[in-house]
Amino acid sequence: MTPPVPAPPVAAAHETQSPVAEDFWRDLRGSTQARIGLGRTGDALPTTDVLALRAAHAAARDAVHLPLDVAAFTEHIAALGLGTPVTVASRAADRAEYLRRPDLGRVPDDLTPVTATGADIGFVLADGLSPLALSEHAPDLLAALATELGDRYTMAPPVIATQARVALGDHIAAAMGVRTVLVLIGERPGLSVADSLGIYLTHLPRPGRADAERNCVSNIHPPDGLTYADAARVVAGLVAGARALGRSGVDLKDTSRTDSLAAAETLTVDAPSQAPSR
Repeated sequence: MTPPVPAPPVAAAHETQSPVAEDFWRDLRGSTQARIGLGRTGDALPTTDVLALRAAHAAARDAVHLPLDVAAFTEHIAALGLGTPVTVASRAADRAEYLRRPDLGRVPDDLTPVTATGADIGFVLADGLSPLALSEHAPDLLAALATELGDRYTMAPPVIATQARVALGDHIAAAMGVRTVLVLIGERPGLSVADSLGIYLTHLPRPGRADAERNCVSNIHPPDGLTYADAARVVAGLVAGARALGRSGVDLKDTSRTDSLAAAETLTVDAPSQAPSR
């Protein structure tokens, strides 16, 4: 008679990590917003982690779909004293069309509210894929940029753009007649961050500029992301570099960290002695 095969052991209802492993993951979690080192219950994630993931997904969807409160946002921007902001829209009729037709978000519907100033710097505040990010971070970021750039360059009054993609800034900048445009735009939300803001810099902007002709400073969302002051310092370096180089894009590099290191200390290495000839 064949002996019975023993049944496999039943997994515990909740598997916990060792204290050493938990300390390891806890330290790493302090340096990233990514979901790492999650536990498990049987073959699935713990209920707490599943609910947190669903909440993050809902926040990302809300960030994409909830429209910008243009009236309230305009008041906040006007209070900065950079001139009276005006509002323009892309050819995307509503949010649903904006998401389906990225091409319509890149061209303006009507630019008559924009006034030509011939200033050095133009600011376009675009809702992008996260109007939440624009409303949360753009006023303070714009104030930091004005502080960093205002004593060196002339600045045009800000333009608020709705249902906007990055390339819409080229059309707006051409209408403003500015030498460099900074497009502050809500970045695509993820499951870690729903309110990240980015800055796209284009020197000598005009319709038809390619993405390779821009520079991007992204992940601006203090306290976990880049701070407003740090972002403004990087942008100031890029603006100066673009004016010296005559263009922006792949040939223009961020030297803000390099300059800081060079100013702190210059390291020299003695040239290796040459071996005697044989």
